Amino acid sequence: MIQKPWLAHYPPEVPHTLSYPSIPVQEYLTQAYEQYPEKVAVHFMGKDLSYRELHESSLKFANYLQKLGIQKGDRVAIMLPNCPQAVISFYGILYAGGVVVMTNPLYTEREIAYQMKDCGARAIVALDILFPRVSAVVQETSLENIIITGIKDYLPFPKNIVYPFIQKRQHGLAIKVEHRGINHLFTEIIKSAPPQVEEPEFNFEEDLALLQYTGGTTGSPKGVMLTHKNLISNATMCDSWLYKCKRGEETILGIIPLFHVYGLTTVLILSVMQGNRMVLLPKFDAETALKTINKQKPTLFPGAPTLYIGLMSHPDISKYDLSSIEACMSGSAPLPLEVQEKFEAITGGKLVEGYGLTETSPVTHSNLVWGERTKGSIGFPYPDTDCQIFRTGTTEPVRNGEIGEIAIKGPQVMKGYWNRPEDTAATIVNGWLLTGDLGYMDAGGHFYIVDRKKDMIIAGGFNIYPREIEEVLYEHEAVQECVVAGIPDPYRGETVKAFIVQKEGYNVTEKEFDSYCRERLASFKVPRIYEFRKELPKTAVGKILRRKLVDEEMAKQNEAIPS
Repeated sequence: MIQKPWLAHYPPEVPHTLSYPSIPVQEYLTQAYEQYPEKVAVHFMGKDLSYRELHESSLKFANYLQKLGIQKGDRVAIMLPNCPQAVISFYGILYAGGVVVMTNPLYTEREIAYQMKDCGARAIVALDILFPRVSAVVQETSLENIIITGIKDYLPFPKNIVYPFIQKRQHGLAIKVEHRGINHLFTEIIKSAPPQVEEPEFNFEEDLALLQYTGGTTGSPKGVMLTHKNLISNATMCDSWLYKCKRGEETILGIIPLFHVYGLTTVLILSVMQGNRMVLLPKFDAETALKTINKQKPTLFPGAPTLYIGLMSHPDISKYDLSSIEACMSGSAPLPLEVQEKFEAITGGKLVEGYGLTETSPVTHSNLVWGERTKGSIGFPYPDTDCQIFRTGTTEPVRNGEIGEIAIKGPQVMKGYWNRPEDTAATIVNGWLLTGDLGYMDAGGHFYIVDRKKDMIIAGGFNIYPREIEEVLYEHEAVQECVVAGIPDPYRGETVKAFIVQKEGYNVTEKEFDSYCRERLASFKVPRIYEFRKELPKTAVGKILRRKLVDEEMAKQNEAIPS
C-alpha cells in the first residue's frame, strides 16, 4: 500500500475519497435544465443561451444525428472554436449515443485526413470557413456527413449581419454551403428537428464519451479513449477542489479551447455540472478578453500561463476591472512564480498551478486554491488519485526527493489508445499510467515537475532540466516569455539555448542575460546561446512548442553542412 502524505494537507472541506454518480456526461445537462431552466448557460459575444435552450437544441441535434444513421459508439467530430454550437454539438452527440472527437480548427487538410481516417468518424461539425479544407479530404475518409455552421449563427443583431463582411475581409472569402447531399446546415437542424431522442443503453465504466487526440509533438497523434466514468470522475474531483464555489452562481470564462481536454473538462463539463454560466470567446485577443472580464464579471478563469502573460502585457490593463476573478487554475505548461504573483496582485484572486495529461481527463494534481502552496510545486494529487515516482524505465519506486518518472493511478485514467494496444500496454503498466514526465515528491507529499523525459538536456554528461532555467529567466524583469531547449553540439552532445520574448520597452543583451544567469545557476546550466524573438510557436491551448524550435535548429545545422 502506497503512502499518501499529501492527504494531511487537504483542507477539511476536501474529502479524501469521493463518490461518483454512475451517469453519462450528458445527464449533467439534463439535471441543469431541470434545476435552472431559465438561467443563462452560455454567453457568447452579446448573446445568451439559457439552459432550456441549450438542452432543447442538444436534443434536436441528437435527433438529427440519429436520423442520419449515427448509432451508439459511432464517432462524430467537432471542428469548432469556442462557441455555442460546440457546446450543443458536444452534448447532442452524447445524447445520440455517439463518441465525440474534438478536432483542432487550425488543422491542415493532411492533419484532418489523418485524424478522420484514424478515428473512422462518420460525421463532422465544422465552421463554414473550414468547409473547403474538410470537403477536400472527404473522399479519403469515412465521413458521410458534413454539418456546417458559422460564428454569425449565434451572434445577436446587428453583429450577425455585420460579421460576414468582417469574415470576408479577414479570410478573403465568403462561404456559401447548400443544404443538400452530404452537407447540412446547423441552423436548419436546430429549426426543424424535434427535441426528442432515444438514448441508447449505457455502460458507465466502458462506454467512450470522448476520443481526444494527443498533440502529436512526438510522432503521430494518438486517440486517447476517455469514458463517461473518466470525465465524470475528473469533473467531480475539480468540483471538490473548488469547494468555495457556489453552484448556479459562478461565471466561468472559456478562453482556453474547448477542443482541448483541459477546456472541455474545466469549462464545458464543470460549468454545466455546477449549473453555472460559461462565457465563451472564440479566440484569445488580450483586449477583447479584458473587455469581456470587465463587463461579464467571471469568477473562475481556467487558463494557461501564456493567457495570463498576454493579459498582463497589455498596455491598458489598468483601465479594466478584473476584481471579479476569484480562482484561476493554470495548466498545460509550468506557471512562473512571477506571473502568479503579478496576476494575483492585479485581480485579487487566486492563481494556482495544476498538472495533468490528455490521458488523465486531464487533471491529476493541483495546488490548493485556498490554502498553503509551495513555490515551484504542482501541488497534491486529487482525491482518489494515487501517484508514485518510479525509477525511469521501471515500476520500482524511488526515495522521497529522488527524481524519477511520475506515474498515476485513478478513475480518471484513460481506457487506452484507440486501436493501439501496444502503445496502451507500454503506457499503462500494472495499472499505473507512466506519464513520461520527470519529477519528485518531497517528504510532505508536495510534487514537483522537473521536465519531460524527452526534454531533458544532456550536455557534457550533465542532466539539465529546462524548467529550472526557465524559472530563473522568468524572474528577470525583461522576460515576457521564454523556453529553453537542448540543441545538438558536436563537443558537448547538446548545448543549452534560450529563446526569449522581451517585454515592450526592454532591449537586454545576450551578455547581460549571461551575467544574470551565472549569478543564479551552476555554470553547466547557463544557456550558451540566446535568441530573441517577437513570439514563440504555440499550440492552440498556449503550450510553447519546444520541439518545433529544436527541429528548426536541426534544420539550420543540416543546411550548414556542405554537401
